[in-house]
Formats: sequence, C-alpha cells, structure tokens
Amino acid sequence: MSITSFTELVEAVQADDRKSRIAVVAADDSHTVEAVVNAQKEGIAEALLIGREDLVRQRLQELGEDVSDYVIVDAPTIEDSLEAAVDLVNAGKADVLMKGHLETGDFMRAILKKENGLRKGSLLSVAALYELDSYPKLLTVTDQAINTYPDVEAKRAILENAVSLLHALGIAEPKVAVLCAVEKVNPKMQETVDADALKKMNEAGEITDCIVDGPLSLDIATSKEAAQIKGYSSPVAGDADLLIVPDLVCGNVFVKALTGFAGAKTAGTVVGAKVPVVLTPRSAEASDKFYSIALAAYAARG
Repeated sequence: MSITSFTELVEAVQADDRKSRIAVVAADDSHTVEAVVNAQKEGIAEALLIGREDLVRQRLQELGEDVSDYVIVDAPTIEDSLEAAVDLVNAGKADVLMKGHLETGDFMRAILKKENGLRKGSLLSVAALYELDSYPKLLTVTDQAINTYPDVEAKRAILENAVSLLHALGIAEPKVAVLCAVEKVNPKMQETVDADALKKMNEAGEITDCIVDGPLSLDIATSKEAAQIKGYSSPVAGDADLLIVPDLVCGNVFVKALTGFAGAKTAGTVVGAKVPVVLTPRSAEASDKFYSIALAAYAARG
C-alpha cells in the first residue's frame, strides 16, 4: 500500500505494533519535548530523551506528564548527549534521531563523523513531503536544506536518497521530475545539462527503481493540463511523485511558498544516514514536527 496523505501515514504508523524508538539529542527544549510527547501519546513512536536528567524531568512536568512513562538517558553535556545517541543507534536501541536543544552544525557533524558510523551513503540530504489541496497525492521535494549547489553526481545521490524514502512509503517506482525553467537542454543552463544526464542514467539502468524525466518545468511536472497544452508527453508529466530542485536557494524558496502561500502541510527527514533524522526548524508548526516524526518513524520500520 502506498501512502497518499498524512492521515494515512499516521494511521499506518499507529497500526504497526513495532514502535520506532526516537532518540532526542539534548532533550531539554520545550517545543521538541512536547512534539515527542505527543507522538508517544498518539502511538507514533517511543521517546528516548537524552540530556540533563533534571532539565528533562522539568520539561515533562511542565507538560503535566508522568516522568515514569518516559525513558530518560542522563547526559550532562551536549557532547555526552550526542555520544549517547550515537551509541544507542549503533547498538540497535534507537531507530530515529531527532535534534533537540543544540546547534544544527554540531548535530550534523556528529552524524557525518566517519568514526560514528552513522553515514550510510555518500551524501546526506533532506527530503520533505507536502500535502496540497490542489495535488492528488503527497509531493516530495529534495534537497532544500543541506546541499547548496550540487553537481550532477551529488544530484544523483540526492535523487537516490529520496527514492529510497518513497520506496519505504510503498511507492514502488516513483516518478521523478528534475526541475528546470525549460524543457530543452541548454549548455548555458547547467541545471538542464544535469537533468538530461540524470534522465540518461535512468534510461541506461544506472539509476534504478524509478522513472526519471528532465529537464522539466514545474507546471509540466505537476499538471496534466499544462503538459497537454505544451504538447509534452511523458509518464512523469502531470504525475510527479518527486521533484529534484536545481539548488538549495531555489528549493528553499519553493517549499516556503508551498507552506506559506499554498498552505501545504509538510513532513521532512534527513536521508542518507543509518537511520532517519528529524531536523525541523525552530519556527516549524507543531503539526510539521508531528508529521515529521511520523514520517521518520514509518521510514525506520521500512
């Protein structure tokens, strides 16, 4: 079964008796703890709260929670908290990592550090799902948060990371649109050259278990009517599951327009690590954090 909405995602996670264990690093941030507490109450995941035990207890008590309902791992410093989280993942005792009250750079460095053994592929990237009233299924966008100006090999890794996530969501052969401003290859527009190269890799069997088309404009990728008007025929046209943006700037602007102007619900995760990673911004809505936890929990169960 493929997941087509966040309601289906949450229901699927709740229906699975095997609950993912989410290790929250530096779990003394009120908003993060609240999100994880809600996820545990809703049967989405089991919380492993790593940080100063006195502060973690305080945060739980502020929320009116019974402290005995939660697993707390005492870690007096940020470094201790990161080390404990890495150990839990490598021991198979945590299925998801989540950033708490620490700098994103410190959190990501711990994941990237070779000695910690948390990297699975050649590159980490963010993939986020968006639920829109105007689109018949969940739309995935990548990478709008980590890789600034990826070359074609980096784009291949970004694409494959996101495809693996969509496979976990039950989409056997995701339709991938490599976004550009035009549909024709123009040597003066490097993103069109990269898009064409990715499409050819897919046709040659170098990129598998998906259908890649590009360069494609956003309207053709997401609107069958636009594709028909422009005379563009492709299995991906008007039915894309996954959009590959040219660079971080383009992706960041695009997804903020989706949430800020189009009212899209969203859930995102870092892919390419040994386990899914929840890295929501401090400004994220409570629902965004909840759905992001649900997405990571579901992906972790495979």
